[in-house]
Amino acid sequence: MAKYLNEPLHGVIFDMDGTLFSSQLDFALIREQINCAHGDDILEFITRLDRDGQRHAEQVILNHELADAEQAVLLPQVAQSLARLHEAQIPMAIVTRNSEQATGIKMSRNPIPIELVLTRDDAPAKPDPSALLHIAERWQMSAQHLLYVGDYKYDIEAAHNANMRACLYAPHTIPDYATQADYVIRCFSELPALVKLC
Repeated sequence: MAKYLNEPLHGVIFDMDGTLFSSQLDFALIREQINCAHGDDILEFITRLDRDGQRHAEQVILNHELADAEQAVLLPQVAQSLARLHEAQIPMAIVTRNSEQATGIKMSRNPIPIELVLTRDDAPAKPDPSALLHIAERWQMSAQHLLYVGDYKYDIEAAHNANMRACLYAPHTIPDYATQADYVIRCFSELPALVKLC
């Protein structure tokens, strides 16, 4: 990806939970309730269950997501940064592993200038790049000129799988996988300048 770092960015795609909105999802509790081993990807685990097991696990996860959605708020400096990108006419979208229903609640309770949103109900979950590539095609832009911003390793992997640049949002501690990202920001207010400078 380094060969593209000096080229301009024409659009930004965001993860949702932990990036734009707060999230209090207790993944350890979810794993316990669906018997998913620690370290396993929960959504991948569900695909290996039988039909009844999948229904049960999906409902458990949805219940947690809906409860979390009712409490979610925008994270610091998100509203201001998105407003600046919107004013600069930078296309923006969201790709999340969350459900469509919970995502809709978060978006309705915390309005932001982003209309294009893809959830796990719309496309394979990250780190699969399908949703990111769909947005690039819809915008008629080269993936190399798009930035994906997220707070977890799946976000970095999804971006690189789509041949996009990856920006890790790490407001607290810097994780080991930060070295895989093209950019790391500690405060969301850094994002508009990053987009315009690239």
